[in-house]
Amino acid sequence: MPTEPLFEPLDSATRTRLRRSLQSWYAKRARTLPWRETGEAYPIWISEIMLQQTTVTAVVPYFERFLTRFPTIHDLARAEQDDVLRYWEGLGYYSRARNIHKTAKQLVETTDGEFPRTVDDLMALPGIGRYTAGAILSFAFDIPAPIVEANTLRLFSRMLGYEDDPRASRGQKTLWAFAEHLLPRKNVGPFNQSIMELGSLVCTPTEPDCPSCPVRSSCQAFALGKQEQIPRRAPRQQITQVVEVSVAVRHGGRFLLRQNAEDQRWAGLWDFVRFPLGEAELLVPESGFESGKPLARRFTAHVEQAVQEQTGLRIQIERFLAEQKHSVTRYQIRLQCLFASVENPSALAETETQRWVAPADFEAYPLSTTGRKLAKRLQHDAKQMRLL
Repeated sequence: MPTEPLFEPLDSATRTRLRRSLQSWYAKRARTLPWRETGEAYPIWISEIMLQQTTVTAVVPYFERFLTRFPTIHDLARAEQDDVLRYWEGLGYYSRARNIHKTAKQLVETTDGEFPRTVDDLMALPGIGRYTAGAILSFAFDIPAPIVEANTLRLFSRMLGYEDDPRASRGQKTLWAFAEHLLPRKNVGPFNQSIMELGSLVCTPTEPDCPSCPVRSSCQAFALGKQEQIPRRAPRQQITQVVEVSVAVRHGGRFLLRQNAEDQRWAGLWDFVRFPLGEAELLVPESGFESGKPLARRFTAHVEQAVQEQTGLRIQIERFLAEQKHSVTRYQIRLQCLFASVENPSALAETETQRWVAPADFEAYPLSTTGRKLAKRLQHDAKQMRLL
C-alpha cells in the first residue's frame, strides 16, 4: 500500500525561482555576524552550539571572547574544564560547554582536530544533533545537508501550511524532508543561512512581515491568511515555585566554594553551599526578608543543621544578604542568600572539589549566574572592609 506523501513537492522551476529570490534577499539583508566571516568548521561549530536557546545579540560577545581565549580546537582540547566553563559563564545550559570540551578532546585525539564530513559521524560526537551537523557540513564544507531549527521550523511550517504539531514525529519528518527538498546542489551554506535569516528577521513568531518576504508566493499560510495560527504553539510548561538557600560560609577572610558533581544542576561549576529548603520554605515570608532585620530562629536553625549535614561544619547564620529570583527550566526559584561564620573549620578538609577561597580569587572560578552575583556582593563587602 503506497505511503501518503509528507507534502506536495515543488516543481523544479518553482524551486529555482525560490532559491534565486532568497539569494537576492539575503545579499541585501544579511546581518554581519562574526561566525559568518569564516568558512572554518571550528568557529562555525562553536557559534552553533552557543546559539542553541540563546539570542544572537547575547552570543556575539561570548563568541568573540571564547575564540580569543581558545582560537583553535587544539587550544580548547588542552584547556582545563574550569577554564572552559569560566568563558561560558552567563550563557547558561552549561552541558553545552562540557560537551564542546569533550568533543574537542575526542577530535584532537582521533583526527588531529578535523571534523567528520557526514551527518551520522558528526552526530556521534557529544552535543551535536542533526541541526548542528547540517550547519557544520553546509556552512564549512558546502556539503548538502538540510537544517531545521526554531526559525526554519516556523518558516517551513508556514510555507507548507502545516497545521499539525511540527514538533511531533510526523511533523519533524515532514519538515526535514521539505528542508532537503529545497536544497540546491551547490552553494548550500549561503542557502541555509538565507532561510535561517528569513525566519529570524521576516517570518517572525508574531506579526510576520509578509509583504517583504521573498517566498510569500510559495507560502500556504500566507495564501490562507493563517500566519498567526501556524505553526501550532507548543503547550505552556507548568512552572513550579521553589525556595532555595545559598550560604556564604566564612572562615577568616575566605569563603567555602564547592564544585557541583556531574549529576547535579550546573555540573562542573562552583558555588557557595546551596540547597532547596523543602517544607522549611514556609518559613520564608512571601514578601522576602527585610535587610537588617533579625531572621526567625526556626529558619536559621534549619539552615545551620542542613549545612552541617552537608559539610560537617557547625555554622552560625549572621545575616541575610539578598534574595535572588531566577528561572531554571520549569522552576521559578527564590534564592535566599545568607552570610555565616564557622565554628569548626578544621572539620572540612580542602579537596579538588571544595576549597576556602578569598574574594579576590573568585574570578578564577566558574560560577553559576546566582553564584557570581553573590560573589560580587561579597567582593564589594570585603573591599569596604579592606579585606581584599
